[in-house]
Amino acid sequence: VLVLDEADRMLDVGFLPDLRRIVRLLPRERQTMLFSATLTPSIVSLSAEMTRNATRIQVEKKITPQAIAQALYPVAEHQKAQLLQTLLDDHDMKSVLVFTRTKHRADRIAKHLRGADIRAAVIHGNRTQPQRIAALESFRRGQSRVLVATDIAARGIDVEGVSHVINYDMPMQREDYVHRIGRTGRAQASGWAYTLVTPSDEGMVRQIESLLRQSIERRRPTGLTEQ
Repeated sequence: VLVLDEADRMLDVGFLPDLRRIVRLLPRERQTMLFSATLTPSIVSLSAEMTRNATRIQVEKKITPQAIAQALYPVAEHQKAQLLQTLLDDHDMKSVLVFTRTKHRADRIAKHLRGADIRAAVIHGNRTQPQRIAALESFRRGQSRVLVATDIAARGIDVEGVSHVINYDMPMQREDYVHRIGRTGRAQASGWAYTLVTPSDEGMVRQIESLLRQSIERRRPTGLTEQ
């Protein structure tokens, strides 16, 4: 039995040559199961390559839960850290998941928040498995109010009671936006998703709004100072 989980993410990070080497070592007669959150042309091609006489099972769901309130905050790149801290001053933000594009930025943001006396944990691909487990448990138990994560690590995050998701960086793919904000507003609970948007992000904003078939509210940040 061969199980390929998170196939879209494995392709994104360049694991296709490794997958092909593994498959060449396996018996031709086998059961293969491939799971993917998205069905891009590359995933369809991969499934055809890795399986024979496959049965496709697709679960449809709403693009985003209606319980999630979304907002965009236009901001200059150098003001992001200040805006994040300003947003976290809201005491209703009890359990906050912050997404970044890179591992180094995730570490830097977590360090910045701790310096501001905000309890923060971090999870990404460079962390060991014990470190990831410790960060998740700290977040689940409320010992860390904020969990900073990259997309690769975030696929396995399933924590109840996340009150807010903040996209510190815009995702590389529009489908990942839906996946990120879906970490809040679960089990009929209300949730909030805020995205910090720089001028260079406007193209992705249009792609996301096209996917959602709706415009996302824009809010003007207040109280920011030039740095």
